[in-house]
Amino acid sequence: MTSLITTQNVHRITSLEKGNWTSRTYREAVLKQIHTVITYDAYCFTTVDPSTLLSTGAVTEEGIEAIHDRLFINEYMEEDIHKYSDLIQSGQYAAILHASIQSRPGASSRYTNILQPAGFGDELRTVFVNNDACWGYLTLYRKQNKPTFSEEERELMQHWASSIAFMLRTTHLLLMEELQGGSPREPGIVILRAPLEPVMQNPAAQYWLSQLRRLEQIESDVLPRPVRAVSSHLLQSIQKNASSISPTTSDGSLSKVCVQLADGRYVMLQASVMQSLESEKHSEKRDQVAVWLEQAMPQDLLPLLSESYGLSARERELLAYVLRSFSSKEMAAAMHISTYTVQDHLKSIFAKTKVSSRRELIWHFVSRFQLSGEPEIPGI
Repeated sequence: MTSLITTQNVHRITSLEKGNWTSRTYREAVLKQIHTVITYDAYCFTTVDPSTLLSTGAVTEEGIEAIHDRLFINEYMEEDIHKYSDLIQSGQYAAILHASIQSRPGASSRYTNILQPAGFGDELRTVFVNNDACWGYLTLYRKQNKPTFSEEERELMQHWASSIAFMLRTTHLLLMEELQGGSPREPGIVILRAPLEPVMQNPAAQYWLSQLRRLEQIESDVLPRPVRAVSSHLLQSIQKNASSISPTTSDGSLSKVCVQLADGRYVMLQASVMQSLESEKHSEKRDQVAVWLEQAMPQDLLPLLSESYGLSARERELLAYVLRSFSSKEMAAAMHISTYTVQDHLKSIFAKTKVSSRRELIWHFVSRFQLSGEPEIPGI
């Protein structure tokens, strides 16, 4: 069979690197170009936080939306074939489900219990890795009455993966010049019960959820993907801890994700398990999940903002001290370097962020992004 990796087909995706995109409009353009070569009946194109691999929002459609909650549970709480994290580690960034289970369909609970009952016969998954970090996932689906995905189609997706990963990283790190809108003073709290069903929320949570729905362009009765992601990840952590021979205390610190909203602000989501205070003798034990939503703090945003400007690890450490108003002498002592080296690092940071003084730098990272509080020092 003739290879699909032709100059024309490769150009369909690489040509998009020249456009002026947001994360969402870029993903929509990619899906349109892919469909001219690889047909599909449904899709889910998700961006992820590279530090946690949790969803920061998805472009999807109704056929998948109906089973999205179950797909989240499968990804975070069940063993299965072609988990996104496994594809990242394997270095083979695209995989066809049917090709792996054709002789043993029962090997995938995702296929048997989710996709097949929904009328899907195959999926083609691709992960997008750039600079040793994953920035998103794309899964294409075909109905049961359609041909399964071919090896040539998988190879083409894998060939496109580097360009798509580059652009997902670029749009993820895109900084708004001016932020609009204010944020609630109190944190938002939403309580969910299994399986990911909201049961109560405060006004601040209602506000943040509406902003996340606006970002993903989903209906008011749909739970945003970042909320599902942190909740599912937390439940997975609890499940693993419960089955461990030597369980450890989990504070859910990794069950969090930072999401940039449509207006440029960043919201941090973090999940925590809520345990009933009533005795199990008098009531059935029903642990619930609380998701905390609030505008991101400096320690949440500093890694992302530093990445967007290409700061080195040492420059990021020094920047954290600058934002805590350390003097050059104090920074030199804390970092065990000379004041001359401090000045060299500062000059490099100024050049990369296009500012000329510490005051401008502080405004750039604090006032501009409506941050408050003091950032943590990396590695301390």
